[in-house]
Amino acid sequence: MSTYFTEASFKFLRGLARHNERAWFLAHKAEYDTHVRAPFQRLLHDLEPVIAEISSNYRVDPRPVGGSLYRIQRDTRFANDKTPYKTWQGARLTHARGRQVEAPLFYMHLQPGRCFVGAGVWHSPTPIQRQIRQFIVDNPSGWKAAAHGTAFRKRFDLDDSEMLVRTPKGYPEDFPYLDDLRRRNFVAERGIDDATMLGPRLRQTLAADLAALGPFVDYLCAALDLEY
Repeated sequence: MSTYFTEASFKFLRGLARHNERAWFLAHKAEYDTHVRAPFQRLLHDLEPVIAEISSNYRVDPRPVGGSLYRIQRDTRFANDKTPYKTWQGARLTHARGRQVEAPLFYMHLQPGRCFVGAGVWHSPTPIQRQIRQFIVDNPSGWKAAAHGTAFRKRFDLDDSEMLVRTPKGYPEDFPYLDDLRRRNFVAERGIDDATMLGPRLRQTLAADLAALGPFVDYLCAALDLEY
């Protein structure tokens, strides 16, 4: 079994968190390439057959730029925080039509003490949120199975950040998943401890998690009229 990330991966990210400036990053770019980006690319490559089994409509692209890996550089144009770099490395596995329409994705996050795997729809436009809410109301049994199954909820948490203060108007007050209609983000996630992230079973762990997230993503695809 292969390992991907090492203590050197975390050391670089901790250093970047302390010295989030262009000069420091350029001086340590070789460490980023060797210990963060390259092993993440290798992990993505090794997950390609896993995703192919989970869904024929999801893609893994291990290219260093323009693929599944998010850029380490932050877009600071409209942000109050002007630090130039993210202090983590993330990667998304996207729907084949993800560049044309809003679509749920799978996501993996590398950050010391905060690693996780997840999936769903994050920061989507308001019409997309409304479409998902209406689909949940119209298909509650499917939502129960996809998001509230006992095994699923033991493994994953639903993201409760950025909830609406009140349930949007027009929905029945006795709907069993009324709180879910307050969601702005329809995301499920599970934390991964650092030892697992640096250990030899990371690929197997992620393969199992991504497969377990599949029915949740399938439901969201159906809500958005996407094939899964």
